[in-house]
Amino acid sequence: MTRELRAVEWAGDGLDLIDQTALPHRKEVLRVADVDALVDAIRRLVVRGAPAIGAAGAYGVAIALLQGEREGWDRTRIREEVARIRAARPTAVNLAVSVDRVLVKLDEGVPAVLAEAAAVQREDVEANHALGSHGADWLLKRLGTDRPLRVLTHCNTGALATAGWGTALGVIRELHARGRLETVYADETRPLLQGARLTAWELAEEGIAHYVQADGAAAGTILRGEVDVAVVGADRIAGNGDTANKVGTVGIALACAHAGIPFIVAAPTTTVDLATAGGEDITIELRGEEEVLEWAGIRTAPAASRGHNPAFDVTPGSLVTALVTERGVLEVSAGELPSEHLA
Repeated sequence: MTRELRAVEWAGDGLDLIDQTALPHRKEVLRVADVDALVDAIRRLVVRGAPAIGAAGAYGVAIALLQGEREGWDRTRIREEVARIRAARPTAVNLAVSVDRVLVKLDEGVPAVLAEAAAVQREDVEANHALGSHGADWLLKRLGTDRPLRVLTHCNTGALATAGWGTALGVIRELHARGRLETVYADETRPLLQGARLTAWELAEEGIAHYVQADGAAAGTILRGEVDVAVVGADRIAGNGDTANKVGTVGIALACAHAGIPFIVAAPTTTVDLATAGGEDITIELRGEEEVLEWAGIRTAPAASRGHNPAFDVTPGSLVTALVTERGVLEVSAGELPSEHLA
């Protein structure tokens, strides 16, 4: 896999999205040229990962503007359609932030909107490279070992989940490039297997040694001493360091705290939401019951069972050893809070 992999890419008059529901068996590109199709793609996880959704939403303003020109929408209708894109998934802050940033250019026309959306994407790639380097530097200094590291990660945080390169997977790729990575434990990530399908695909393409494990195995792997560090991404980080990430993350953080190993959150500053004071104020997306009651369209639970399917959980900042952004590293559990350093 080259570093030029892009999950989101503007192509003339529409948006090309790598269909992440088809991976790893097929690499398909979905062309999106209207608002309904983009909202559907975001909700169905054709495109997913907070920074990637943010990039898609940024280009979505152009999609709404172009569709409005074709169909004779007034400015009110265009803004209503943009609002639908903005609200397509509620937990990740990047979607709303990116849409709002580009929406300011609406009255300047399509070229200005596209230029701003491209800037959103470019800045995310640059931030990911920077945070990957910061994270690797901090981790190697913190652990103080010359041997290659064993890293656990959860969900997918690579080029597929971002505008390019990756956040937590960007740190992992940087360690690999330096010859300081032994292996990666990739949690399968229930219920849609983003780890088994997507992270494993990216690691295999990169030639990085890895294991795929059940989410329920993660804590035991950590407590048996088979992991040196856990590195995860984030969908929203509150001002006190509380972090919303894919459901199952908080159990990893608890295991790391018990084992005395670092638990690192890697995310660009666009994922830090200083308007959200703490994790209790983060809206947790509840997805459809069928994702946990069925498998491949076949019912696996009794007919009387109900499904509880939160897409995210919140890890308290007290369990976050370090938050790595493109600006550097905050040792959150030691009292360095995003609200104090990134305002």
